[in-house]
Amino acid sequence: MKNKIILFALVALLGGLASVKSFAQEQELTSAQEMCLIVVSKIDVPEIQYVEVEEPKYWTNGIMNQIGFSQVSLTNWAAGGVGSIAMNAYVDAHANYKKDLMIWENRVNLAYGFVNPLGEGERFKKSDDRIQVDSKWGYGVANKLYASAVFNFRTQFAKGYTYGATKADDKLISAFMAPGNVTLGLGVDWKPLGVLSFNIAPLTGNMVVVGLEELRSSYGWDPKKDDMTKAIRTELGAQLKGEYKQSFRNVTVGTVLTLFYDYLSPELAPQVYWDLNLDFKITRFFSANLRTNLIYDENILIEGKDGESKPRVQFKEAFNLSFTYTFGNYKKK
Repeated sequence: MKNKIILFALVALLGGLASVKSFAQEQELTSAQEMCLIVVSKIDVPEIQYVEVEEPKYWTNGIMNQIGFSQVSLTNWAAGGVGSIAMNAYVDAHANYKKDLMIWENRVNLAYGFVNPLGEGERFKKSDDRIQVDSKWGYGVANKLYASAVFNFRTQFAKGYTYGATKADDKLISAFMAPGNVTLGLGVDWKPLGVLSFNIAPLTGNMVVVGLEELRSSYGWDPKKDDMTKAIRTELGAQLKGEYKQSFRNVTVGTVLTLFYDYLSPELAPQVYWDLNLDFKITRFFSANLRTNLIYDENILIEGKDGESKPRVQFKEAFNLSFTYTFGNYKKK
C-alpha cells in the first residue's frame, strides 16, 4: 500500500489536481488517500539548478616565436657598400605545473642568427646561437618558501669562429656540446613577489662538456694537470639565482642573474651569468626586442687582439625588429 501512495504522489505532482482525482477514481482510493494526494499536489517542487564544475587545470603552457629578416642588394651603386642577407630567430616556450604545495616550472630558449655578406670573398657568419633549458621543482615548506631542485642545460647549435680576413684565417672556438653545461642544484626557492624569485642552492653540481679535444684548454682544462682526452670536467659549488619578470603596458622586462662559486677551485672568482630581455610591442604581430647576455668565467680563456688568451668579460647585445606569434597562454613577461 505504501508503494501505491508514493506512486500516486508522484503522479499528483506532475499532473496536477485534476489528474489526481481522475487517477484516484480509477484506483478506487479511500477519501483519506485522496486527501493526501490533494495535499501533496499543492506542494511546490523547487527547481534543481545544475552547475558544471570545471576540472582543475594544473598545467599552463605557451610558446612565443620571433623571426627577423633583412636583405640588401646593390648593383652599380655609386655610394658603395656590400649587399647582405641577415636572419635571426628566437623561441621562448614554457610548461609549468602547480598543484597544492608543489610547483614544477620548465622553460626552453632557442636562438639562432646569421649574416651573409654578398661581396666577393665574403662568407656566411653566425651572429647568434643559443640552446638553453631550465627546470625548477619546488615543494612549499613555509609562506613563499619552497624546498627546490633546479636544472640548467645550455649549449649552441653550430660551430662558431673568430673570423679572419679569409676563410683560411678563421679559428674554431665552439661547436655543439663544445662547450655544453649541465647543472643541478639543491636548495630553497623564495618568492617574495609574484614577479621576483631567488633560488639559493648550496649544493650544486656542474658538468662542463667539451666534445672537441682541441678546444678543451680554452674551457678550463689544464694541460699540465688534467687528462685532455676526457670530455667532461666537473665542478661542485653553491649557486645563487635571481629572476625578475614583469610587463608594463606594451613593454615586457625579464632578467636573470646567476652566480656560481666552485668549492673545488676556491682561488677562482664566482662565475657570473646575466641575461636581460626587453620586448616592446608595436602591433599585435610585430615587436622590437633587445637582448643582452653577460658572462664572466675564469675557466674560459679568450684570445685578445694582442694574441694573449686570458679570462675576459663576455658581452652580447642583439636588437631586432621581429614578427612575433604566440601559442597557448604565453605571457611575455
